Amino acid sequence: MRHVDRRYAVVLGVLAVVTAVVVLGQAEVLASVLSGGWSAWWLVAVVVARGVVVWGGRVVTQRFASSTKASLRKQVLRGSAGPSVRAGSVVTLVVKGLDAVEPYFAGYLPQLAVAAVVPVAVVVRLSFADLTSAVVVLVTLPLVPVFAALVGLHTRDRTRAQWAGLAVLGGHFLDVVRGLGTLKVFGRAAAQAGTVRAMAGAHAASTMRTLRVAFLSALVLELVATLSVALVAVPVGLRLLHGGVTLQVALLVLLLAPEAYLPLRSAGAQFHASAEGLAVLEAAAAHGPPPSASHGSPPRGTLDLILPEGTDKSTPSGTACGQPAVRHAVTVTGARAPDLRTAEIVVDRVVVRYPGRDALGGMSLRITPGERVALVGPSGVGKSTLLAVLMGFVTPASGRVLVGGVDLREVDRESWLRQLAWVPQRPTLFPGTVGENIALGSGGGVRDVRAAAAAMGLEHLVDAEHALSSGERQRVALARALVRDDARMLLLDEPTSRLDSGTEEAVLHATRRLTSGRTALIVAHRPVMLGEVDRVVAFG
Repeated sequence: MRHVDRRYAVVLGVLAVVTAVVVLGQAEVLASVLSGGWSAWWLVAVVVARGVVVWGGRVVTQRFASSTKASLRKQVLRGSAGPSVRAGSVVTLVVKGLDAVEPYFAGYLPQLAVAAVVPVAVVVRLSFADLTSAVVVLVTLPLVPVFAALVGLHTRDRTRAQWAGLAVLGGHFLDVVRGLGTLKVFGRAAAQAGTVRAMAGAHAASTMRTLRVAFLSALVLELVATLSVALVAVPVGLRLLHGGVTLQVALLVLLLAPEAYLPLRSAGAQFHASAEGLAVLEAAAAHGPPPSASHGSPPRGTLDLILPEGTDKSTPSGTACGQPAVRHAVTVTGARAPDLRTAEIVVDRVVVRYPGRDALGGMSLRITPGERVALVGPSGVGKSTLLAVLMGFVTPASGRVLVGGVDLREVDRESWLRQLAWVPQRPTLFPGTVGENIALGSGGGVRDVRAAAAAMGLEHLVDAEHALSSGERQRVALARALVRDDARMLLLDEPTSRLDSGTEEAVLHATRRLTSGRTALIVAHRPVMLGEVDRVVAFG
């Protein structure tokens, strides 16, 4: 009984012994009552006693299973602090996966303890009542665990594969949702939806294959147990007809023989119900808390949902002051977006409200084609919100944005986003290599991707697929924008905020190339960025 502490093992042992006692007692009393010996009140008493034992055992095991699930959730969350931890897999494990350990602790382990005690007690009792029947039971008993093990090994492998598929599906889906803004900007949302749909279909097929194996195992166990009981019952019946055994002994044998096989059959059935829980326990063991982990800090390495600066992340989108304040970009049929190489952008008295405050109050700004504008000011005054408005992620409460004289709300969203390259404060990276993340949404070839990576000092990581530091993630996002030759306007939200001074100079050089000949709107906190722009707009 791995994964079980000593106290729970002792409790299970006591419950198994008490169960064996009431099973033997019930058979003795029922045989005596049917043969005309004892009063029926004894039968009522022993049936009630067995019911109390079963109920009490379930209460104890359910409570232990619940406390174990709570402890495992804390362990997983505490142990998920590290750059190599994928948030999606952790969420799948904590939210759904750990619920599967309950059948293991509350079902399989108690039944396994009963299966180790009750058959032995039955064989011992039968050896005193009818030695021939005891020998038959003793010989046929091993058939049940043998067949259960043969099918169970196959089920275990299938269940592990099924759980691994579910963890990948849940993790990938969460990563996609959290990076939905980035995917939409780079035109990859539909492709990722197809990927999630295909993964969900594969998981459904895997689940059905696992269920078929479980049903087959139940049939095998029932067949073996039924044939074994028949090998005991038929000879006893014939001997009873010829006077070889008394009625009470024959009844006792017929009542006890099924009780010998029942715990083994139930343990086999519970094993299949708990196989997913065992796989989850193995996955949870990999998330043990590291010695230096801070239990009070949130897990690192997660992908934050990109929201405009100052947005309360606990507030559902679309609830600001009763208006649809925040929306994910969706495809809208409208006029084709004007070419930003010639079109002027006018922000006309735009107001954006979040619960309890105005995130952007009457903002007006005019950006000419090819102009590089820096937005400066303290945190929370609406700089990132303005970028979100320009991308269409935030709908203003009042005011409008004109592109070449056309209201942005009337412009075809996809044609508009194809002209934008966005570098957020917290870049979203997706499963895959660094090179694949740089190439997201780009029509460029491998040479262009490697050139962009080299410009950002990432040439040695192009084919790597591992956790990156915050500075490396920032450089991946800049390289992703650099490789977008079709982008006419750059939206850079503090592009050098997470870089050291040595890397910053190389990135600034690449940024000059990136912004050359293009319209650029740059949120800048560091003074070094102000030398790269044509105009500075201060937010109060």
